[in-house]
Amino acid sequence: QVRLVESGGGLVQAGDSLRLACEASGRSLDSYAMGWFRQAPGTGRDFLANIVWTDGVTYTLDSVKDRFIISRDKAKSTVYLQMNGLTPQDTAVYYCAAAPFPGTTYDYWGQGTQVTVSS
Repeated sequence: QVRLVESGGGLVQAGDSLRLACEASGRSLDSYAMGWFRQAPGTGRDFLANIVWTDGVTYTLDSVKDRFIISRDKAKSTVYLQMNGLTPQDTAVYYCAAAPFPGTTYDYWGQGTQVTVSS
């Protein structure tokens, strides 16, 4: 069992930056892929980026890769999402998730953190 707790959301203005954090606990994350997703009101949950815990290889969605950066700190068992140049369209609940192996289903999810960007 992996427990995930997101933090770092809040209300910001357009153009601002935020860094979201997702602290994992419960078991070793070796072999896991950690992902960030978001869900805007009235829409589905969209994938943003993921990182392979062991080697740090990342993949980021083309539409955000110029502004969002995923990283991880093994010592803190924490995954980060650095978000720059935020726009009102980035307003959503942001979730982190864990998949036992890259390419497998994300089995574990955090509770989400709200990001609101005002114009």
